[in-house]
Amino acid sequence: MIEVVNPATEEVIGTLAEGTPADVDAAVAAAVKAFPAWAETSADERAKVVRAIIGGLKERAGELAAAMTREMGTPLTFSQKVQVANPVAIAEGVADVLERGYFEPEEIGNSLVFREPVGVVAAITPWNFPLQQMVAKVVPALAAGNTVVLKPSELAPRTADLLGEVVSAATPAGVFQLVHGTGAVVGEALAAHPDVDMVSFTGSTKAGRRVSAAAAETVKRVALELGGKSACVVLDDADLGRAVKIAVANSFMNNGQACSAWTRLLVPAERHDEAVELAAQAAKKYTPADPAEPSTRIGPAVSKAQRDRVVGYIRKGVEEGATLAAGGPEAPLPQGFYVAPTVFGGVTPEMTIAQEEIFGPVLSVMPYADEDDAVRIANSTIYGLAGAVFSADTERALRVARRLRTGQVDINAAAFNTSAPFGGYRQSGNGREFGRFGLDEFCEVKSVQR
Repeated sequence: MIEVVNPATEEVIGTLAEGTPADVDAAVAAAVKAFPAWAETSADERAKVVRAIIGGLKERAGELAAAMTREMGTPLTFSQKVQVANPVAIAEGVADVLERGYFEPEEIGNSLVFREPVGVVAAITPWNFPLQQMVAKVVPALAAGNTVVLKPSELAPRTADLLGEVVSAATPAGVFQLVHGTGAVVGEALAAHPDVDMVSFTGSTKAGRRVSAAAAETVKRVALELGGKSACVVLDDADLGRAVKIAVANSFMNNGQACSAWTRLLVPAERHDEAVELAAQAAKKYTPADPAEPSTRIGPAVSKAQRDRVVGYIRKGVEEGATLAAGGPEAPLPQGFYVAPTVFGGVTPEMTIAQEEIFGPVLSVMPYADEDDAVRIANSTIYGLAGAVFSADTERALRVARRLRTGQVDINAAAFNTSAPFGGYRQSGNGREFGRFGLDEFCEVKSVQR
């Protein structure tokens, strides 16, 4: 049995039966059996199923938000406005694409080109955006005619169970299977399983390498959404105060536990000290508190291990010579896995906190000499998931954005788009999620010549 712990109180709130390889075999066998009939359903029928899932998510929005706050400590208001709202929007985008004729064959010369399902898809998802990442895989995979075996994070099992109830109510028996457990056991068994045709994984880069290696034995398709160390580039003509305030909010989003967070704030060298002071002042507004309270802006780390990991990085930053401008390694509250929102100044590209994904509320302010230097620093990690550019000149910002080796870039705090492709370059992974691009991942393409 696996204990489920509320990270705000450190109390055990439930237990979870740990899945075994035999459970994986049974789930995959059911998915294999259900695949032929499900693959033959029409796109219109599958669109109706997606609409039914959307309806179920909306009906159970309150339960889902409360579960995520209780299991992984995200503030309740963020759970409601983002952790539930985004998945609903993602699913609606999938339904819209289906209803616009995505699966209609395309004529190319004397060929008809068809999109067909891959087969049995294993979806392995993380704890930080549990519902969003499950929906971003399960819904498009089902919409494309695949059957799905989901292995959610063992840290957010109630959220997965709620989604499982919604999906199971909308789909025929066997089409969707849910297996709880650890990555080392259930995840490994799914990635290596000979009857699984595709693995879609979101998690750390280290774990993604392991998934790829296990899947390679059967040459199955693999889609990976992994870590990030995203840069927010503030150009010299930008409104520095606005840019810093937004960058701090983004870096501390979801208690700092977001792979796409702008954890490196790049500013002109001559304005570095000003930016550090602005960031430190902004950080004071993020007071760690009970995530169940609607006014709370930042809650705990998801677990003791995660809290200790983040604190270790903060100590490393101090050891390597970065200037601690706000926060620090000391616990801000006597109970719960809380981390003080932390801002470092004087961070250089070779420092550990500038290179490795911390996954906590830690922002590194980094000076640059000129625009070329800013681009060089932004591209100086192994990652390439997200990023941002601030400038008074949107065309200049776009030119810089095009030079960043990353899958997404926001200009002047543009809104998140749940229909635009989301995914990374380099060791941030491969493949894309959301909208038409997310559906592409779960389809084979067949050409028939006439």
